[in-house]
Amino acid sequence: MTWFAIEVQAPAGQREAVATWLVERTGQAVEERSDGTLVSFASDLPGAVALERDLARAHGGDVACSRLELPEVDWTTAWRKGLGVRRVGRFTIVPTWIEHQAAPGDLIIRVDPEMAFGSGEHGSTRVAMLLLERVVRPGDFVLDLGAGSGILSIAAVKLGAVRAVGIEVDGETIPVAQQNLVRNGVADRVDLLEGEAGQLAPLLPRAQVVVSNILRLVNVALLPEIRDALAPGGSAIFSGMEDKEADQFRVPLVAGGFDVADEVVDDGWWAVRAIRR
Repeated sequence: MTWFAIEVQAPAGQREAVATWLVERTGQAVEERSDGTLVSFASDLPGAVALERDLARAHGGDVACSRLELPEVDWTTAWRKGLGVRRVGRFTIVPTWIEHQAAPGDLIIRVDPEMAFGSGEHGSTRVAMLLLERVVRPGDFVLDLGAGSGILSIAAVKLGAVRAVGIEVDGETIPVAQQNLVRNGVADRVDLLEGEAGQLAPLLPRAQVVVSNILRLVNVALLPEIRDALAPGGSAIFSGMEDKEADQFRVPLVAGGFDVADEVVDDGWWAVRAIRR
């Protein structure tokens, strides 16, 4: 399969709307580079052409696209490269193909992420886990937006949450996450839902903790739904953002009815815990 990267140049005032449209149109995360370029992906040439055409129709002539063919990669094995046992706070994340002797008191998470996001190797996952560790209490209900491999839902339950619900727009990752739930003995306490977080979150009971490890622009778009999904005094953890994006996110975060309570940075990735005001 030949993948194509679609690089999108949009005026600053339209960038957030364009990124949100791309996520909804493709069901995939959108990369935002330091120069403001948005990058989306298509799995074949017809799909790339259709994406460019639909984007032009939706957002007019101020948006410019360029297309880059990506080298072919055998993703059935390439995703394992560089993965190893990693310690994150109280957690030890262990890939399923590695033998590891747990130390007393360790909270072990065994994951086989395949092509789903969430192996512990990415800083945005680690900072979200560190903040979860600080805030989850026994009996909490936790909502995990952008669940990926299920690692954050697993972490929440191992910290004492009575229930977690993971929402993921990419249906292909749901079976991967489900297998990880079974591996970690938490399948009876975690439910996985496929669909848009903004549409599904309001249908669920209010949560003591909501974690959204997605992207800054998507996190901003979801602020009203996340605020409504929280129980009074509940905490929202936002990740998926580089530390240089922190100031850009704090402004809409506070304007959206949240107060900043805690922040963590790991390898250039930033996460923030905020309290529903």
